[in-house]
Amino acid sequence: QVHLIESGGGLQQAGGSLRLSCAASGRTFSNYVMGWFRQTPGKEREFVAAISLSGRDTNYAASVEGRFTISTNNAENTVYLQMNSLKPEDTAVYYCAAQTPGYGWSYSVDRRRYDYWGQGTQVTVSS
Repeated sequence: QVHLIESGGGLQQAGGSLRLSCAASGRTFSNYVMGWFRQTPGKEREFVAAISLSGRDTNYAASVEGRFTISTNNAENTVYLQMNSLKPEDTAVYYCAAQTPGYGWSYSVDRRRYDYWGQGTQVTVSS
């Protein structure tokens, strides 16, 4: 069992930056693929970024590639999402998630393959 708590959301102007944090408790953090997803009202939850068990592999949605960076601090059981050059269309509730390994890296983008989810943190970007 893994318990995830996100923080760091808020209101930011377009072009600004925010860093989201996701603190994990329970089983060893480094046993999971970690991902960030986001959701706006009326839309499905969409993939944003993922990082592999080793931390060597990352994956990003095309809409955030080059602007967002996912990273982990295994000693602190925390995964981060650094968001730069924010745009109004980045406005959403952002969720941290953990995926039990074994599906294969290509499934890191598939929200249905994630087993544990945080409660979400709101990010609002004003124009």
